[in-house]
Amino acid sequence: MNALEVKIKDAYGTDPGHVSNEQIYVTLLSMVKEEAAKKVSTEGKKKLYYISAEFLIGKLLSNNLINLGLYDEVEECLQRYGKTMAEIEEVEPEPSLGNGGLGRLAACFLDSIATLGLNGDGVGLNYHFGLFRQIFENNLQTETPNPWIQDTSWLTKTDTSYQVDFGGMTLTSRMYDIDVVGYHGRTTKLHLFDVDTVDESLVNDGISFDKNDIAKNLTLFLYPDDSDEAGRILRVYQQYFMVSNAAQLILDEAVERGSNLHDLADYVTVQINDTHPSMVIPELIRLLLKKGILMDEAIEIVTNTCAYTNHTILAEALEKWPAHYLQKAVPSLLPIIYELNNRVNEKFHDKSVAIIDDEDRIHMAHMDIHYGYSVNGVAYLHTEILKNSELNNFYKIYPEKFNNKTNGITFRRWLLQCNHPLADLLTELIGDGYKKDATELEKLSSYANDSVVLEKLLDVKQGKKRELAAYLKETQNIDINPDSIFDIQIKRLHEYKRQQMNALYVIDKYFEIKEGKLPKRPITVIFGAKAAPAYVIAKDIIHVILCLQEIIANDPEVSPYLSVVMVENYNVTLAEKLIPAADIHEQISLASKEASGTSNMKFMLNGAVAIGTEDGANVEMHQFVGDDNIYIFGESSDAVIEHYEKADYVSRDYYEQDPTIRRAVDFLVSDTMMAVGQRENLERLYKELLNKDWFMTLPDFEDYKKTKERIYEDYEDRMAWAKKMLINISKAGFFSSDRTIAQYNEDIWHL
Repeated sequence: MNALEVKIKDAYGTDPGHVSNEQIYVTLLSMVKEEAAKKVSTEGKKKLYYISAEFLIGKLLSNNLINLGLYDEVEECLQRYGKTMAEIEEVEPEPSLGNGGLGRLAACFLDSIATLGLNGDGVGLNYHFGLFRQIFENNLQTETPNPWIQDTSWLTKTDTSYQVDFGGMTLTSRMYDIDVVGYHGRTTKLHLFDVDTVDESLVNDGISFDKNDIAKNLTLFLYPDDSDEAGRILRVYQQYFMVSNAAQLILDEAVERGSNLHDLADYVTVQINDTHPSMVIPELIRLLLKKGILMDEAIEIVTNTCAYTNHTILAEALEKWPAHYLQKAVPSLLPIIYELNNRVNEKFHDKSVAIIDDEDRIHMAHMDIHYGYSVNGVAYLHTEILKNSELNNFYKIYPEKFNNKTNGITFRRWLLQCNHPLADLLTELIGDGYKKDATELEKLSSYANDSVVLEKLLDVKQGKKRELAAYLKETQNIDINPDSIFDIQIKRLHEYKRQQMNALYVIDKYFEIKEGKLPKRPITVIFGAKAAPAYVIAKDIIHVILCLQEIIANDPEVSPYLSVVMVENYNVTLAEKLIPAADIHEQISLASKEASGTSNMKFMLNGAVAIGTEDGANVEMHQFVGDDNIYIFGESSDAVIEHYEKADYVSRDYYEQDPTIRRAVDFLVSDTMMAVGQRENLERLYKELLNKDWFMTLPDFEDYKKTKERIYEDYEDRMAWAKKMLINISKAGFFSSDRTIAQYNEDIWHL
């Protein structure tokens, strides 16, 4: 009997064939927890605390079994009893702890920290309903809660709790832990803080709730709707709750390990993931002052302990909180922030680097840069833009603080877990060393002209396309043709990511088919994305895509050649099905706007070929795979930055001069669209493109269209295409989060 059979016999007195999938899941969950506990280690004087508002960890069962070396044994046991791991995975809810790339990156990083055996834990919040569950009704996104916490789950309630003092009230926290299981490595923790007073019944219609009852609403949602002041202040409460707990935990554990707090930087490094955890800086200073350390030394200690990762050049994403928000929510921090700002102003007479601006807004990123010891971007281009333009005033002051750490992904989840046939083929060809050292994928390049291997690669891809088609039919009642080209764009819905450009291309292709210009092979364009509840234009773009989906599906002239699909409630589970099945992936952000992107790396690893701008990590991908194995289009980042500086872009000029663009844009408000869509949403997006188009969809459209046509043409030479797939996989090794984390440790953390 193997371990699973023994466990089920002990618990239920029978074998896996005579218990429910739910009972097998619960048994495996406890088995994993037991095995994970054996790999917990206290080794290491210095410890990393990776603080993030999001950890998009996805389902954990298969990933943890793979990392513990138990997956094959369990899978084989289940098969003997007529069951599959896929069935058991369906029982598991996906934790609602993140939204997009920021949260998924944090999850990959925790995996790599544990895999490399480093002493480091994640710290965040235990959101009960996550961002939201996305539902499509009348071709519109609607939001509902996304509950995931069950009586039996990966969460382990601990005895750790702290008092957190807000303006006018004190709340008591409770820490829950999720094991982070490294690949043949150690087990670390994701610490998630919650309050026992949270009241899920506060949520009534959709995701609306009383935003003022902090004790009851604090951990209900990730990023509460910030379209009103109550929602924005609630975010400040959340962020302070997260960092106050983190700071208290950090100091307690440091003292336990032997620190006298004066030497805190020898025992602790804090990575501030984006600006959400920035208040950890003044909070640590406040706690050190309470312990009798004087202000000058407290500031020095904290500056030597905290490091900041910048994830964006979008000004609106660098948080700036009005001082009166903090006065209401966390008045104890304001005197410290004022002191930090005074010191900056005494030293530098440049208002642009002040922490508090003339409108009394506190710039979180500015505080991180002045009072942290490292500032890193997340792709080569992104870091260069930060140094040369967006944060140039800070770079001139602190050149030694700035460094680049190009993002990476964990190959365990994005290959071993979600694409077993590809992983098996790679192991057959190059051995299994790549599972631990991703650079070994380079060995695959020796098969670039081996037609037998290329055929096998195409077979694996076709199998995954059939799987996706079956899964979407079963779960969302969507029909797609597995023999069509799968052209996929999945990421958070944001204008700079330019899903609207892809939609305009679909409209153009629709017209061409109507005119009798038929593609050689049917095309399936797949989108997956959530739009923030208050982001009106992003929701309008979703509306357009859903309208196109309906129009094309119901048009017998067009539907055999083109289909559009917007998957509902895009999440990690769906990504794990979509990415292995993709032929083409869309990385079409406006050059200079995407810090890195990580879906590009996941697609590359799974043998999809990119169409992209020279933006984010696409730049490095292009360098690795060469011109023949990626399709680059569009204006350069330098040209785009110059357009913004000169304010010389006028979208209407392109609309009036290019009949193709005009026809596609006009279709948004055509009778055909109005028949299935909402006038208000369609007209608003139409006017946005015509009169503003802030992220320059129209200038790149012609080049985008030409490039897409070239891709579809090239796809027909199956052997040449398979070679592109193989080269992409073989060059994906650099984009492992193990490499990223090793660089963080070498250059920043020094664990």
